[in-house]
Amino acid sequence: MQALYQHLVGRNDTDSIDAFTRDLVGFHKADSAHYDALLHGCIADAASLDAAITPLLDRPMAEISPVEHSVLWIGAYEFKNCVDVPYRVVINECIELAKAFGGTDGHKYVNGVLHKMAPSLRAPEVAADHAR
Repeated sequence: MQALYQHLVGRNDTDSIDAFTRDLVGFHKADSAHYDALLHGCIADAASLDAAITPLLDRPMAEISPVEHSVLWIGAYEFKNCVDVPYRVVINECIELAKAFGGTDGHKYVNGVLHKMAPSLRAPEVAADHAR
């Protein structure tokens, strides 16, 4: 999330962001393969991720904080590309990121957007979950 924030706010290139992030204290605890997929995938697919997110917003994307924007990218990317991660886990992890780094009620906004997005990107999984 912090790396994507750097991209959104500073327009830093992926290699610079990657080098900086890997030097942060605690990075060694991270799943570096998942980090690589999220960093490079979200930046490469930014336009399609924004296209999936924008119709679900109640305001223009430019008015969404960069923290919530980056968290929504993560959620949309994982919905599309990380089908081994259950959609409820994706939502929960994104809510936790928004709570830790976002504004006071940013996590509620992220929750609402991702709950609206899940049925279109994870239709069978959401339907099976609701059928229980």
